[in-house]
Amino acid sequence: QVQLVESGGDLVPAGGSLRLSCVASGRIFSINAVGWYRQAPGKQRELVAHITSGGSTNYADSVKGRFTISRDNTKNTVYLQMNSLKPEDTALYYCNADIVRLDLRKYDYWGRGTQVTVSS
Repeated sequence: QVQLVESGGDLVPAGGSLRLSCVASGRIFSINAVGWYRQAPGKQRELVAHITSGGSTNYADSVKGRFTISRDNTKNTVYLQMNSLKPEDTALYYCNADIVRLDLRKYDYWGRGTQVTVSS
């Protein structure tokens, strides 16, 4: 099967930086688009950043200029570099990927999340 595992979440002071990683493993043929989402307590899950298989990116307005999404296809890994963190960035961050398995079937996968907490 296929798994997505996020890592890199931590407690940081406002203004700090973190780099999140999302690693895909298993019977993978290819990885298409990947998105980073976040969900704060009492709020809906929201898209933070998105990257296509070709490397095109887009961002939520709230993180533009501060966050950067990138991918290393040789490692089946997508990163989210987060700079100038604010307390309102505090949330559980999830990775979502559109993956084609070795049986050539395409599925949508989610990781379990990594917690980011920004102190004021």
